[in-house]
Amino acid sequence: MSGRQRTLFQTWGSSFSRSAGAPACNSGPERPQSPGISRARCPPAVEVAEVPPESDDDVLLVAVYEAERQLSLENGGFCTSAGALWIYPTNCPVRDYQLHIARTSLFCNTLVCLPTGLGKTFIAAVVMYNFYRWFPSGKVVFMAPTKPLVTQQIEACYRVMGIPQSHMAEMTGSTQALTRKEIWRSKRVLFLTPQVMVNDLSRGACPAAEIKCLVIDEAHKALGNYAYCQVVRELVKYTDHFRILALSATPGSDIKAVQQVITNLRIGQIELRSEDSPDILPYSHERRVEKLVVPLGEELVAIQKAYIQVLEAFASSLIQRNVLMRRDIPNLTKYQIILARDQFRKNPSPNIVGIQQGIIEGEFAICISLYHGYELLQQMGMRSLYFFLCGIMDGTKGMTRAKNELSRNEDFMKLYNHLECMFAHTRGTSASGSSIQKGDKDKNFVYSHPKLKKLEEVVVEHFKSWNTQNASEKKCGETRVMIFSSFRDSVQEIAEMLLKHQPVIRVMTFVGHASGKSMKGFTQKEQLEVVKQFRSGGYNTLVSTCVGEEGLDIGEVDLIICFDAQKSPIRLIQRMGRTGRKRQGRIVVILAEGREERTYNQSQCNKRSIYKAISGNRQVLHFYQGSPRMVPDGINPELHKMFITCGVYEPEKPSRNLQRKSSIFSYKNGEK
Repeated sequence: MSGRQRTLFQTWGSSFSRSAGAPACNSGPERPQSPGISRARCPPAVEVAEVPPESDDDVLLVAVYEAERQLSLENGGFCTSAGALWIYPTNCPVRDYQLHIARTSLFCNTLVCLPTGLGKTFIAAVVMYNFYRWFPSGKVVFMAPTKPLVTQQIEACYRVMGIPQSHMAEMTGSTQALTRKEIWRSKRVLFLTPQVMVNDLSRGACPAAEIKCLVIDEAHKALGNYAYCQVVRELVKYTDHFRILALSATPGSDIKAVQQVITNLRIGQIELRSEDSPDILPYSHERRVEKLVVPLGEELVAIQKAYIQVLEAFASSLIQRNVLMRRDIPNLTKYQIILARDQFRKNPSPNIVGIQQGIIEGEFAICISLYHGYELLQQMGMRSLYFFLCGIMDGTKGMTRAKNELSRNEDFMKLYNHLECMFAHTRGTSASGSSIQKGDKDKNFVYSHPKLKKLEEVVVEHFKSWNTQNASEKKCGETRVMIFSSFRDSVQEIAEMLLKHQPVIRVMTFVGHASGKSMKGFTQKEQLEVVKQFRSGGYNTLVSTCVGEEGLDIGEVDLIICFDAQKSPIRLIQRMGRTGRKRQGRIVVILAEGREERTYNQSQCNKRSIYKAISGNRQVLHFYQGSPRMVPDGINPELHKMFITCGVYEPEKPSRNLQRKSSIFSYKNGEK
C-alpha cells in the first residue's frame, strides 16, 4: 500500500458495490493518514469500531460511505478529531520566535521575513504538517522559484516533520503532463516551481479546490505578473478556502514593492525579524560587515575618459533632439535612458515622424547598450567591458546597426583595439570551454579593476590567518569563502585570479543553467552537486553569480565577499545570510569609489526605511482582510509538543557529469 492506510469502506467498497450497488471508493485516490494518527481520530471511524459484530455489513458500509462523504463536504474537509490539536516538533530545539510565528501562520495568511539561516523552512514544515493532518483529503503545496530549491525543500521538510515520502512528490517542467496529473491525484504534499503550477492549473490537471495550504518561498518575487501572482489569481477562481504562507529573507526592495507582495499574495499580516530583533539574538551569530572603497586608479580612469567621449558622440544626438533631457552624460545611467525612451514612445513630438522615429529608436538602443558597458567598466573592470563589446562587434548579440555605427566611430575603435590587445587571449581561453593547462595559471594575470587586487588581498589574508590560528590552537577545522559577482565574465575572471594560490585556495565557480559564450552553465543537478562538494570540503572557495544568493543551503561560510553593489537591499541581505549560521561571520563589500559607493549607501537607506515602516507604523501598508479561518468556528486547536521520529530520506542519485560538464575551475592539488 506504499505506506497508506485504507478506510474500512475503501477496503470493502468493491465487493459492496457489486452486491448492493452503492458507489465504491476504491476507484478514486486513497486518502492517506498522517503518521502516528489512527483512523480513530475521525468520528466516522470511531462509530465503525463500536458497531456490534452481528450488524448487517451492507448497512454498515452505507453508513461509513455517507460519513466519509459528509466529512469531505462539511467544514471544507476539516477533521474535527485531528483538529483538536496542532503539533509542534521537539526533535529540534524549541525556539520561542519559531513557535510564535508557526502559531500565527496557522490562522492567518502570513508573510514571514526572517534572516537567512533562522528557520523559515522549519516554520513552513510545521504549518504544512498540521494542514496535512487537519485536512485528510486536502493537498498541501510548496512552491520555490528554482528546481534546486524545490529539491532541497522537500528533503528539509521531511527531516523536520517526517511526512512519509510516499505521500510527497516533486514536480518539474520535465515531468510529463500525464504523469503530473496522476501525481496530483495520488499524492498529498507537492513541491514544485510556480511555472509548473500555472501550467497545471490552466490545463485542469491540478485539483485547485482540494488545495488547503500554499507555501511560497522567496516571496519577494511576487511582483507584477510573476508566476506566484498567477497561481494565486487562478486558485481564487476555484476556492478562497486555503491558507497562504509566504517566506522571504526580506519583504521587498522598497515600500511600494512590499505592498505589491501583500496585495498579490493576500497577506493578512507580516512576521518580521531583523538581525537585531531581541527574540532571535540568542540564536544568531555576529556578522561583521566591512565596506572597502577602492579608488578607480589611473589606468581605469584613462579608459573611463575615453569611453565617455564615445558616450558623448551618441548621447548628444538624443539631447539635441530634446528626447533626452538630462545633459550630464558621465552621470547618466542605463535606467534613465530606458525611461527617456519609454517617454518618447508614449508622447512622441509631432515634429518627429516616419523615418526619423526609427533613427531615434536606433540611437536609444545604442545608448542603452553603451551605458550598460559603462556600468560594467566601473563595477567589474576593463575585461568585462571588453567581453561585452566583443558580443556587439562579432555579431553574436545581433546588434547589426550598433556594430556598424560603432565601427565608424574613431574614438570607439581606438579604445576597442586597446582593450583587445590586453584581453583577447583571455577570451579565447574561456570561450573554448576547455580546461586550463597547468602552465596557464603561471601567466601574468591582468588586473582589469583595482577591486580585484583588493579582493585577492582579503581572501589570501583570510586563509593565512585561519591557518595560523589553527596551527597555534591545534584545530583541524576548515574555513570556506564565498564570493559574489553579478556577471559571469567577472566570476570567471575572479576564479582565474585565485588559481595561482592553489592548493591553499581551491576555487570553484557556481553559475546558472543557461550556457553563454564565455562559460558553460550548470544543470540544476550539477548545481546541487557543487553545493554538496563545497559543504563537504572538496572546494573551499566558491565564486558565484546571483544563483548562489537565494535559499540554497550552501553550508557554513566564514567569509562572504560582495564584488558589486545593487540598488535593491534584497541582494545584500540574501548574500549576508550565507554566513554567521553556526559561528561568527564576516562580510566584506568591495566598492568602486563614486557611483557604486553611492548605490550601496542608498540600498542601506532603503532597507532601514522598509523595516521602520513595517514595524513602526502599520498604517503605511494595507493588509488583506479576508484571510480564511480554515478551522471551523468553535474549534480552537491546542498546542501539543511532540518528538517526531523521521526515517532516512532517500534522495535521487546525483549527477555523474559534474566533472565532465561543469566549470573549468575544479582543481585539487594543482590538477584537474
